[in-house]
Amino acid sequence: MESTNKKSANMVKEYQSQDVYEALQERFHFLFQEFENIYISFSGGKDSGLLLNLLLDFRDEYYPSRSIGLFHQDFEAQYTVTTEYVERTFQRLQGKVEPYWVCLPMATRTALSSYEMYWYPWDDTKKEIWVRPMPEYPYVINMDNPFTHYRYRMPQEDLAKQFSRFYRETHGKKSTVCLLGMRAEESLQRYSGFVNKKYGYQGECWISKQFKDVWCASPLYDWQNSDVWAANYKFGYDYNKLYDLYYMAGLKPSQMRVASPFNDYAKDSLNLYRVIDPEIWTKLVGRVQGANFAAVYSRTKAMGYRSIKLPEGHTWESYTKFLLDTLPVKLRNNYVRKFRTSMRFWHETGGGLPEETIQELIDHGYQIQRNGVSNYTINKNSRIIFTGKIPDDTDDIKSTKDIPSWKRMCYCILKNDHICRFMGFGLSRKEQEQIEAIRRKYGGFANEK
Repeated sequence: MESTNKKSANMVKEYQSQDVYEALQERFHFLFQEFENIYISFSGGKDSGLLLNLLLDFRDEYYPSRSIGLFHQDFEAQYTVTTEYVERTFQRLQGKVEPYWVCLPMATRTALSSYEMYWYPWDDTKKEIWVRPMPEYPYVINMDNPFTHYRYRMPQEDLAKQFSRFYRETHGKKSTVCLLGMRAEESLQRYSGFVNKKYGYQGECWISKQFKDVWCASPLYDWQNSDVWAANYKFGYDYNKLYDLYYMAGLKPSQMRVASPFNDYAKDSLNLYRVIDPEIWTKLVGRVQGANFAAVYSRTKAMGYRSIKLPEGHTWESYTKFLLDTLPVKLRNNYVRKFRTSMRFWHETGGGLPEETIQELIDHGYQIQRNGVSNYTINKNSRIIFTGKIPDDTDDIKSTKDIPSWKRMCYCILKNDHICRFMGFGLSRKEQEQIEAIRRKYGGFANEK
């Protein structure tokens, strides 16, 4: 037992003394030895750009005969400097990688409109309002030459996954891994995803399974933002000059993201397009309903942030129901389903709350009772159910925000939070398929090919 403990202690000490670059080199060796097909998903951002450069340097030194695929999923609406960086990268790497530049219509979530849950990059029915022209290179994959397993207007996540299946089939049906520039530091959700992964490839938390013999790997998962820029500087790599513009605009490193300007995480920075890339901005306004409104009012009461005041004569319940009545039927039904599920959960199952919060609820007269122990909380907190009505608001409870209320439901509508993340929801596969089926049935795919 003593020798085992000493061995474990030495391993920990060795790991702690190893820098992230050395660890990455070991991971690269592991990937090249374990997988016959390797390709990288390149977004045009700093992380995937760095990973691409480091990977190719490593390949050229240790495995020069190995082929590397380069996959870029193009979302049409982006800064001009991002497009220039992607073009520059593909041209620079001609003959060194297998290029795949995908410009296909795909369902991409938008949080800017009360009337659209999705927008469709490279929508072939709206060519006249595309934000930019279709790239014209022999390696561009579009509606004229889609890859197998692509379905018209499929969700963006599915497109990326099905491409990995296509890549494996066209490369001898051998073990395949897609490399992603994902880092745990980017968000708590990503950190949790790495830390809590149960079934990584050979126990590695940074490798996850997609399909049979198809895996995704995030070898940069433990790198910090400072590590990324230090490596770019040390090796003199090319990068997206959008980050320079972000820096000059006064953004913090955590705010510098290369993402769709229409998603929920990009609303706060949407107005930057007017300053940084006014020509693209004018096209964004006409591309997706609500883009201009969101840029102007993204931090005001109009977009439903916490400073909003309840209209005179309304409760939060009545105001929520009023807003639901103003929505198109499909969106209204989507919210109603979520709200009913939440209320049923808090009436029948209950959520785990700390004792401090439970006592606060009791002191303020909320009708609650304990319902066992929650296995989804670190401290095994008691599950609490509401025996009375769901509260109109819980502004008097200061110890947590994780309590159901009509006010939280109202925020979801006002923020165009179709998934209801603000209430703790994620989009299940079944719900995603149901939404797509409804859209196909009622005209969303009238021009489907």
